[in-house]
Amino acid sequence: MRIKPNPAVQKFWDSAREFLDSYLPLVRNVSHNTVDSYRQSLNHFIRFLESEKSIPRQALTFDCFCRQHFKAYMLWMNEAQGLSPKTCNLRMTAIRSFLEFCSGEDITLGSAFTASRTIKNMRAENNGIKYLTKPAMRAILEAPDTKTRIGKRDKALLIFMYDTAARVQEMVDLRVGDLHLNDQHPFVSIKGKGSKTRNVPLMGKTLEHLRLYFLEFHPNKRSGDEPLFYTRKGGQPHKLSTDAISVLLTKYVGKAKQSCPDMPDNVHCHLLRKTRAMDLYQEGIPLVYIAQLLGHANVSTTSGFYAFATVETLHKSMSKANPEAVYDAPRWKSANVMEQLYRL
Repeated sequence: MRIKPNPAVQKFWDSAREFLDSYLPLVRNVSHNTVDSYRQSLNHFIRFLESEKSIPRQALTFDCFCRQHFKAYMLWMNEAQGLSPKTCNLRMTAIRSFLEFCSGEDITLGSAFTASRTIKNMRAENNGIKYLTKPAMRAILEAPDTKTRIGKRDKALLIFMYDTAARVQEMVDLRVGDLHLNDQHPFVSIKGKGSKTRNVPLMGKTLEHLRLYFLEFHPNKRSGDEPLFYTRKGGQPHKLSTDAISVLLTKYVGKAKQSCPDMPDNVHCHLLRKTRAMDLYQEGIPLVYIAQLLGHANVSTTSGFYAFATVETLHKSMSKANPEAVYDAPRWKSANVMEQLYRL
């Protein structure tokens, strides 16, 4: 005997599928990583309803999205799951976004959205922005052994990631054709969140490392879809994964600790991005320029506006704030490589 589905249950799951598979990627044009984040947040709340409220997925309706459950969910995340206030707030924000979408599609669901808005965010302790000191950043950039092929690649990758303040996923997605090295002010086009592209200037010594890197890793290419930083599998180049980049960073942080005892224990890829932004800020670069470099749509400052900075303007500003390891000429200049370089 075929069981007739509950219309209220079907409505919830249809709405969730439309939100995640259609509205976010196609209408909002957000990245697949952002969609995954929303998906995880909704699944986390559903698991809470299953385990703490004994509501199975087969019986889930919009009536479950009520103030009483939201309050219990916030406490459960923070106290039972040990999640930070910031993480709790982010997961609740995802639920609000979902319910806002649903209320726009069906006015009768407005009560669920209103209930979610009555839940205030947890107060998160502001510990300030964490970033690396200049000696620590320099030690990491100097850690790769450039006598080896992998060391040459890794040094170029680390310098490039710091110089451009690129997210680790953006580093993975970079292609040779994204580089514009022959422009008057060389730059890289980075596709960030929401498939938005930003142009980031490349500093002089970073260009030196890149050109030497190209001679060995992309000897016959200056454009194309080949991954910029890659590893070889079966004789073919394959882009590095985000995990692979995180692992190589951890490796060089461990090595850098030998010469820099004050190196933090938890150094991750995003910390390099924050460090670049802080280095620029400390050099007096306007926050609106830094926002463009990072790919942020706006800046939460008293000025409350977003200013566009050209590649040329950013180039002049950013050239003031590179660590010595980036200013140093590459040390892996063999005679035959230098000869090829001079012919370019």
